[in-house]
Amino acid sequence: MNHLSATRRVALSLCAVSALALTAGLPQTAHADLAGETVEFVIPFSESGGSARWANFFAPLLSEALDGNPTTVVVYRPGAGSTAGANWFQENQGDNDGTLIFGTSGSTQFPYLLRDPRVRYEYRDWIPVLASGTGGVVYLPADLGARFDGDMDDLQDEFFIFGSQGATTLDLVPLLAFRMLGLQVEPVFGIEGRGDGRLMFERGEANIDYQTSSAYIASVQPLVDQGLAVPVMSWGILDDDGNIVRDPTFPDIPTFAEICEATAGCETEGTAWEAWRAFFVSGFAAQKLVYLPGGTAPEVVALYEEALAEILARPDFDEISAAELGVYPQMIGEAAVVAHEAAITVSDEARQFVLDWLREDYGVTLE
Repeated sequence: MNHLSATRRVALSLCAVSALALTAGLPQTAHADLAGETVEFVIPFSESGGSARWANFFAPLLSEALDGNPTTVVVYRPGAGSTAGANWFQENQGDNDGTLIFGTSGSTQFPYLLRDPRVRYEYRDWIPVLASGTGGVVYLPADLGARFDGDMDDLQDEFFIFGSQGATTLDLVPLLAFRMLGLQVEPVFGIEGRGDGRLMFERGEANIDYQTSSAYIASVQPLVDQGLAVPVMSWGILDDDGNIVRDPTFPDIPTFAEICEATAGCETEGTAWEAWRAFFVSGFAAQKLVYLPGGTAPEVVALYEEALAEILARPDFDEISAAELGVYPQMIGEAAVVAHEAAITVSDEARQFVLDWLREDYGVTLE
């Protein structure tokens, strides 16, 4: 299928350019510095989710690596499934002196891909300088986890509650996966971040949840260790040929593709699968990106690119990033541009399938 071929090309491009990111395509001189300045690293989510952990991981590294050693602070602007913060960033494109950067997630990409009328931001106006791939894990309470045996057949009669930021946010990926698996899942829409969904789970107000890798490692793995939660599937990652394989951060957890193949009525081919896969690529393979405002001076862009190259070249980077974020590619230079394009591109067929599903299952219309 054309869409599958496009997805494979995206996977190959991401792998190829990320391998070159540290050695090619980055300016070697920059004449700006940010001495005495404060850099605001704005994310459009609450302080309790995976985006917050990702931003707080990179913020002090940027302070150390940027010329002039500015103070880098993470600023939270949650609301409307992250579109409020993205709209704010679009309106503040004049702050292009290097003191404002913006971090997006799949929850910001998806409304853009679906042409949500709340979106007043244009990704192509922004300058990508970092792209981070990530993963995600779905987990259940201990009692329901005990009934999981590698497929969802025995759980299709259970009634699930899921705390969700909204049907057009990053939660689109799990919601569509749940539907394909035949699970009866009632989303409670309106939470401000995935961390709030985890808190609902911990309070017993939800009995199914997922977290992106960084938040899972920090906040859910302790629940698993205490016997309070059971992981049942990850989203997986793309290999060099565009196949979904097990996430190296969670090699013992089966992928959604594996669970789907084992579950009656779920298929890893056809329109539903291709739609899920398209949004998985946008939401996870190229999930989190850092942008400078459009119009930022080339020397300031170079300042960030060189700082990020220095961060990724640290001898301890693999160790400290794996502990905080999981084992995923961090892409800069041309790699970040390729990831940016992958994150904001979806086929018309996949978009229409998702729009029809959102209308039929949740009464959500984007007109």
